[in-house]
Amino acid sequence: MTATVAPRASSAEKDRLRRDFVRLCEIESPSGREREIVDVLLDELRAAGLDPQEDASAAETGANAGNVMARIHGPVGARTIMLCAHVDTVPLAGPIEVEERDGVLTNRHEAILGADNKAAVAAILGVARRHAAEPPPVGLDLVFTTSEEPGLRGAKALDLGQLRSEFGFVFDHASPIGELIVAAPTYYRIEGHFRGKAAHAGIRPEDGRNAIVAAAAALASIRLGRLDEGTTANVGRIDGGTAANVVAERCRVELEARSLDHERAGEVVAEIVDALTASASDTECDVELEVQEQFRAYRLPRSAPVVQAAVAALAGVGIEASCIATGGGSDAHAFQARGLPCLNVANGTERNHQPDECVTVYALETMLDATLGIVAHSA
Repeated sequence: MTATVAPRASSAEKDRLRRDFVRLCEIESPSGREREIVDVLLDELRAAGLDPQEDASAAETGANAGNVMARIHGPVGARTIMLCAHVDTVPLAGPIEVEERDGVLTNRHEAILGADNKAAVAAILGVARRHAAEPPPVGLDLVFTTSEEPGLRGAKALDLGQLRSEFGFVFDHASPIGELIVAAPTYYRIEGHFRGKAAHAGIRPEDGRNAIVAAAAALASIRLGRLDEGTTANVGRIDGGTAANVVAERCRVELEARSLDHERAGEVVAEIVDALTASASDTECDVELEVQEQFRAYRLPRSAPVVQAAVAALAGVGIEASCIATGGGSDAHAFQARGLPCLNVANGTERNHQPDECVTVYALETMLDATLGIVAHSA
């Protein structure tokens, strides 16, 4: 049997990769405002000779643009695989102006870089140009989703009937290249709206029922942080009241629960709901609860073809794969839940969602080589 030899990116392709990355990062695209970057992607894919399409998902996601899809046909009878990245970022705290120091790309300003997930967008563009000119050994569905950050909205709204893929890859884990995410959690979002009774805090405090006190008592009784090796819980927001001299009539809290074990996640949610309900009752307040399952836990065996292709591709660039679990979510959740096996592949980004986010030029170039390898080894 002849071993698969994966192509490597040329110097010209690596130079183009870096330029693409800088340009993409400097296009502001927080979730819901992806129009400009989607237009750029459509232009670049057309310039490569492809026929990209933008779907109608904006009506469902609330974004001002839809997902982008493009196909590159493989040999007759060959399987098709999906390569996917999301084009949106978390909210911006400042402008993005990319600078390079000692081979590290960062934002000159105190704000995110946007490497999450534009490092992957740039790499997939590189693959698209290569295989638009040199037919790939497998068919390729190239997918660029919107509104991933607020709950995988674009991927959830994507019409999978438009794809031909047997399995897929997203490149959306901000960790060293070589890590393959084979297990990811169920994630629940819990929102509680406490309602008490307003009163003058200095004259008639006895007449009031303080919604902030009710919420605080509930939060003090809930186990938060890392509950076990695969389970976490957190309170992320609390707001309420109107003024220091008014007994707070209203208070809202937002919490989350995650676990690699779906049933365990449900147990933690039940504990949180019980605590919020009991505290409201103890303080003679009312509470309205909203619980949403944002995505569900999944696991991929190392023997799965999607995992084996990535392991072989990494070996081809001199990296030993590490199959790990994560506490984060990605578009892979949305595809897994709808029956498309999908592997989340680390992209080498560091400290995503933080003002010191960065990625090395070496990581960008290695990810392009690894993605080309994934295409080759998926055959």
